[in-house]
Amino acid sequence: MMMLDPADPLAKLLREDKRYRLEAYIFVWEALKFAQSELSAAAGSSAEPEPEASDDPEAEEAREEQHLTGQQLCEAIRRYGLEQYGFMAKTVFNSWGVFTTGDFGEIVFNFIAIGRMRKTEQDRREDFDDVFDFETGLVQDFQITLPK
Repeated sequence: MMMLDPADPLAKLLREDKRYRLEAYIFVWEALKFAQSELSAAAGSSAEPEPEASDDPEAEEAREEQHLTGQQLCEAIRRYGLEQYGFMAKTVFNSWGVFTTGDFGEIVFNFIAIGRMRKTEQDRREDFDDVFDFETGLVQDFQITLPK
């Protein structure tokens, strides 16, 4: 497991809000990057390629400007979860304390509270509620695809 500096705002958050494990926060952050790269790919070949993470603050700000709604992020989380954990995605999420898409909203808004994510005036915590049911979206919709 990853160690955090005790002074890190995320470490403080984890001490104060024990509902979710560190892995859930890391996963949501990775799913956000996954979603942003998917958006860039969907923008078509005429779009500028997404810059890799760098020390350039302007490049990082441009990446952060690709805003997602709660529903879009939940769908990215679902797809990324299936890609990473397959049929076990629901079990893995549950082991982190995550049982509904609303829990992902809590994690996102915790990130916002410590300054790690930003929101628009239109974004609400409730945007994450009931986006998909874990049993349907992670278990029943799971398909094994064999390489051709």
